[in-house]
Amino acid sequence: MARRSNRDDERYDSYDSGEERESSILRELGGWILYILIIIGLTYLIITFVGQRTRVSGSSMETTLHNGDNLIVDKLSYRFRDPKRYDIIVFPYKYEENTYYIKRIIGMPGETLQIKDGYVYIDGEQLTSDIYGNELIEDPQTAEDPVTLGEDEYFVMGDNRNHSMDSRDPSVGVLKKSDLMGRAWVRIYPFNNVGVIRHE
Repeated sequence: MARRSNRDDERYDSYDSGEERESSILRELGGWILYILIIIGLTYLIITFVGQRTRVSGSSMETTLHNGDNLIVDKLSYRFRDPKRYDIIVFPYKYEENTYYIKRIIGMPGETLQIKDGYVYIDGEQLTSDIYGNELIEDPQTAEDPVTLGEDEYFVMGDNRNHSMDSRDPSVGVLKKSDLMGRAWVRIYPFNNVGVIRHE
C-alpha cells in the first residue's frame, strides 16, 4: 500500500493555507467595497433628500447670519409642511448656476405686500411683528406698489434690508414652494457660534 509522506502532507497544508489566505483577502476586500458603496449611497440620499451644507457669502442676512457662516440646510421639512413666515430659506438664483441665496420669508401666499415709508405692510396693515430688519427700508423697488402673491408664492427679504438682493428685485422676484431648496437649520461654523438657527 502506498503511503503519503510527511513532506507531501506539508505541501498539501501549504496549498490549503494559501487558498484560505486568498479567500480571506477577497472577503475583506469585498467587505470594504460594500462599505464604501453604502457610505456613498447614504451620502447621496442625505444630500439629495435630508440636508446639505452651504456657506453664507455676503452681508444680506446680518445681523442674524454673517459672511462665512457654514450652515446645514434642512431639505426634508417642506416635504411634509408648508413654509412659515420668518423662515430662513435657501433657494437657487435662476440666472447663475450653482449660486444660492439665503433670505427670510416675509410675505405669504394670498397676501398683498407693499413697502411704504420704510415699513412692510401686509394687506394694508403694518407688519409690526417683523423684528428682523435692521433699519428703515430705503428702496422698496417693485414693492413700492402693492404686490399680490399667488396661492403658492412667497415674498422673501434679507434681514439687512438695504443691502439685500431679494424679492424686491425683478431678477429674484417672488418664489414658489418648489423653488425652495430648504430651510436653514444648524450653524456648524464658526465653532464659537454653533447651534440651531432660530426662525422666530
